[in-house]
Amino acid sequence: MNATRTVAAVDLGAESGRVAAVSFDGSALTLDVAHRFSHGPRERGGVLRWDLDTLNRGVREGLAVLDAGADPIISVGVDTWGVDYALRTADGDLVDEPTCYRDPRQLDGMAAAVKEVGTAGLYLATGVQLIPINTIFGLVSDVRVHPHRLAAAHGLLMMPDLFHHLLSGAVTSEYTIASTTGALDMRTGRWATELLEQLGVPTRLLPEVVEPGTELGPLRGEHTGALRGCRVIVPAAHDTASAVVAAPLRAPGSIFISSGTWSLVGVETDRPWINEDARAANLTNEGGYAGTIRLLSNVMGLWLLQECRRQWAAEGRVDEGRELSYPRIAELAAAEPGLVSLVNPDYTAFLAPGDMPGRIRDYCARSGQPVPMSIGAVARCVIDSLALGYRRVIESVVAITGGVPPAVHIVGGGSGHTLLCQLTADATGLPVYAGPVEATALGNAAVQLASLGELAGLTDIRAVVSASARTAEYIPRPGQDWASAAERLAALTRAETTPAEMTSRSQRSVTEESQ
Repeated sequence: MNATRTVAAVDLGAESGRVAAVSFDGSALTLDVAHRFSHGPRERGGVLRWDLDTLNRGVREGLAVLDAGADPIISVGVDTWGVDYALRTADGDLVDEPTCYRDPRQLDGMAAAVKEVGTAGLYLATGVQLIPINTIFGLVSDVRVHPHRLAAAHGLLMMPDLFHHLLSGAVTSEYTIASTTGALDMRTGRWATELLEQLGVPTRLLPEVVEPGTELGPLRGEHTGALRGCRVIVPAAHDTASAVVAAPLRAPGSIFISSGTWSLVGVETDRPWINEDARAANLTNEGGYAGTIRLLSNVMGLWLLQECRRQWAAEGRVDEGRELSYPRIAELAAAEPGLVSLVNPDYTAFLAPGDMPGRIRDYCARSGQPVPMSIGAVARCVIDSLALGYRRVIESVVAITGGVPPAVHIVGGGSGHTLLCQLTADATGLPVYAGPVEATALGNAAVQLASLGELAGLTDIRAVVSASARTAEYIPRPGQDWASAAERLAALTRAETTPAEMTSRSQRSVTEESQ
């Protein structure tokens, strides 16, 4: 058996971050979280921005904990959420703090891009779904509204690329994170320069695209302990791509759901699917590890419950004198009858921070449904709607690929949400296997270990993850009519206000709630 080797996985989600040591003894992976921290965007200068100081401090504190440990750390890699970017000057400084994909400017950027090249033009040039959060729409907003940002910029770095730059000095863009931009041609893996030039985006900003597993060089800084001699190796730097690497898929064609602030629902394939049917279904082609493509769609995810919980805390809603926990919210939801009220999880007005319970009640009232008033009723509405959102995407994937999925695998934070996992099985009629919760950090570390020659590739990685982490099984239950509920939700979605009206309402809502 090989001697134990340890790497560091830095996993930055849109609500929290963690720095973990992941050790491999030749047969199983062991994960030890050295440091966790919370973070979030805040408004500065009228724009929602990421708190880079908090993020950087959290990463450095985690690495300091590892450096003080006994086990040598061979390499370190960073994964983050997708789509957001930083602009850096020729001197290496940042133009400003990175903007957040939830800022309303993204909606204006999307409207301008659609007007310029059309939805088909955007999709067929890249294979990426039309969704306001895409990087390309932030860049179009920069071109039209914030040209000083681009004029001052020497280069663009996606969020994990920024941290790899801070750690190693290298200036690159890792393939899986670049694939979230809506600016990469997924047929070729190269930047869609013709599209970007048509939209006025300066292509001089774009760095070289590198594959996951690329070594960037030694870790910068003074490290006298476990990090002495540590290298920087890029993992699958989009957090979903790392999570799918560690998804212990039991059979080809299985559906994965990377469940966190966002839920990304799809299937792993060996080629991109860029055609009119895929565009009509708004499925996206994102890069995966080892030449794979993730054909998927975003569903708003646990963000809805996160924002509900924030609002309830702001209102002083407590449970027996304590702040409402996510497990307690799930218990209250489980006590409510199912499929009473439904919302489209991807409704544009749900994208921005704010009074989420109020927006959900407003949606139900305007659509003629019972209005959920209690914490449990609101949470049950969200969880039922997420399960139906997953069902919708799975049906679209099946229609495009012609495959029949044998199972659903849920990884990430949502895999520990018992009610959501069971309702997903009920809604889809497929067995659900849930776990591991820390799939993203495990996938991040596994790609580093494969680069170091410790693992043989994707099949070997998944076998090792299966031997390292426990999963829970959920079998579909008979009873409720999920097919009728899916039809109800589809009708509600079709009857929603127009994109322009939704954009206007969302912008007003963000402005009002920030005052």
